[in-house]
Order: sequence, then C-alpha cells, then structure tokens
Amino acid sequence: MTESSMVKVPLEDVYRLLNIGATVLVSAEHEGVADVMPAAWACALDLLPAKATVVVDKTHFTRPLMEKSGYFALELPTAAIARETLYLGSVSKNDETDKLEKSGAEFFTVPGYKMPMVKGCAAWMVFKIVSEPHNESTYDLFIGECVAAWADPRIFSDGHWHFEDAPKAMSTLHYVAGGHFYTMGEAIDVEL
Repeated sequence: MTESSMVKVPLEDVYRLLNIGATVLVSAEHEGVADVMPAAWACALDLLPAKATVVVDKTHFTRPLMEKSGYFALELPTAAIARETLYLGSVSKNDETDKLEKSGAEFFTVPGYKMPMVKGCAAWMVFKIVSEPHNESTYDLFIGECVAAWADPRIFSDGHWHFEDAPKAMSTLHYVAGGHFYTMGEAIDVEL
C-alpha cells in the first residue's frame, strides 16, 4: 500500500466505517500463521472506545488465530476485489494451506501489526479482543476494541463516505448468497 491510498481514521470515526453494513474481511495472525476470511455478520458496537462485533464460527481456521493472538483486523473489501473476497470465503485454510497465495489477493502489513491486510479495500481496522468467553463459546460472537484504523481517502475522508464521487470499483461489497453481492448505491440526502 502507498501512503496516498491509506490515511489514519480517528478512533471516534470508526463506527462510521462499519455503519454501512458492508461485508468485512477478517484477518488474524499468530506465530507466523495467518488467514483471511470474509464475514457478513460484523457491526459497530460502541463509539468511544470504538468497538465492533464479528461472528466467526468455531470451524474457521481464522478463529484460533484470533483467540491465540488476542487481535483481529476488519477490512472493507470493494467491488474491485469481489472475486478475491469470494475465494477467501469459499476455500478454507483447513483444506488448502496455500489459500492466501491462491486467492489472487495482494497482502501487506502495517507497522506494529502482523496480520495480513488486503490491498484494494476501502478501510482497514485493527481490534484487540475484549474477552467474553460465554459469547464466544455460545454464539461465536467476538467483541473487539479498535486500536488503529485507516481508510482510502478517495472514498472516506473527514469522517464521511464519498461513494458518489468515487469510481464504482471502490464501492463496498454487501454479500447476499451464492456469490451474489450488492455494492453501495446512490446517496439520498433527506431534510426534516
């Protein structure tokens, strides 16, 4: 990634990154082993400190990496990497150890964090797990407190999304089923 395609987002604006309900990519790493998987069940939980929830089933390779490291990243994939996103969710690293290499996705890391980040996303957020063993065991629900966040300034700046001014390939993905996604649509401003 280049600095021009990734700028820090103040932690008080992190909820705005998640409020659009986009599909996320969940990244985790522990002792040199990493994985990335998409998830549709992620949302903002709290403003300050910024928190989010994500559901990651016990069968996913990514989950023990999260549990052992105590961290995960949420990234917002765009239409430009829809195929790679679908691949990352269609293949388990439990079955294919070279899943990341075969995905076609490009990865990078940010200083201070070892988990792979995916190029071509609209935003990237790193979370420290807030341990809630009952929720994790019973509901596969993880809570994270955001410790760092970045966004692509071509689509998110000054605390706001700018989908109407960005190329369509930069629209976030919203997964339905069977390889079917929607992208963010047109803006509608309403006054009372």
